Parts: sequence; C-alpha cells; structure tokens
Amino acid sequence: MSTVPKFATYEDVLNAPEHLVAEILSGALYTHPRPAPRHARSTSSLVGSMYDPFDRGRGGPGGWIILIEPELHLGRDVIVPDVAGWRRERMPKLPETAWFELAPDWVCEVLSPSTARIDRQLKMRIYAANGVPNLWLVDPIAQTLESYRLEGGRWLLLATHGGDETAAIEPFEAVPTALAELWAE
Repeated sequence: MSTVPKFATYEDVLNAPEHLVAEILSGALYTHPRPAPRHARSTSSLVGSMYDPFDRGRGGPGGWIILIEPELHLGRDVIVPDVAGWRRERMPKLPETAWFELAPDWVCEVLSPSTARIDRQLKMRIYAANGVPNLWLVDPIAQTLESYRLEGGRWLLLATHGGDETAAIEPFEAVPTALAELWAE
C-alpha cells in the first residue's frame, strides 16, 4: 500500500488560530506563538535603527524597503521572517497582494528557544534555495548577531558580533549597528 504525503495548503495557514504565526516549510504546517518580550524588543530595536538610514534614506544611503514579519510565498513555502528587506531597484513598490512572491535581498530571524532549530534547519535552507543573498540570525538571550552571505548556494558565515559592539554588517555596512540597542536590558 502506497501513501501519498499530504502537503499543507494556504487554507491551513488561514485556518490557524489568530494568536499563532503559521508557516508552510518544506510542505509541513508549523505554528508558533507570537514573539516573547526579548524577541519582540530585539526585532523592534533592529528595525528602529535601520528604518531611517536604509528605508527612508535619512542619515544613510536609503534604497531599501524594510518590513517586520512579511508573509513570503516562495514556491510551496509560506514563510514569515522576523524582518526582511528588498532593494528598491528590485521592488520599487509594494505588491497589491497580502504577501510577497519576490524573495527578499536580506532576511533576519530573531532566535527563540522554541524556533531556533526551525530557523536554522528549515528556514535557512529555504532562503538559500530562493537566492536570498544575506541573512542575519539575532539571538537576544546570547546577545549575538550572526551575519551570512549566500555563496554558491551555501551560507557563508561572515562574522558573529555580540554584546555592546558596534559593527558595520553586510549588507547594511554603510551605517554601523549598535548591538547593545538590540538587547532588552
């Protein structure tokens, strides 16, 4: 007897309870609660530090669209990164749909104990398969930021930054990131 695997559908995402984030990763439905306070603080602080210089072009080069928790439809995968950015030359205006089919130029996952394995094992693989050039993994508990560049279909770890360091981090090296602002202390 042969069994055909059941792939999750967008209907499954839509039917998930509203208090959960729902994603389809490699054909399976994954749900998890909204971010905990340290996670939310890191995400908010990161976007706050990037928005003016990179999205609006105030005090920096501009040229980006930076969004919190955009819903990406990348092939069969429905994935919700914590933060994503598109270069304006690739996406000059927002789509009319509630999701994005164009892979971002940069994604950031803020790691939580409950999602770190999924972020590292599944999401990194999906981002690589869809040609996302840059990825950051932020760990608010360990107070670290890992930056990666996609080379030859594989992630190359560029650097691990941490604590109260201020660092120029690809692809946003034009305005250094003050990491102490990302931690909930």
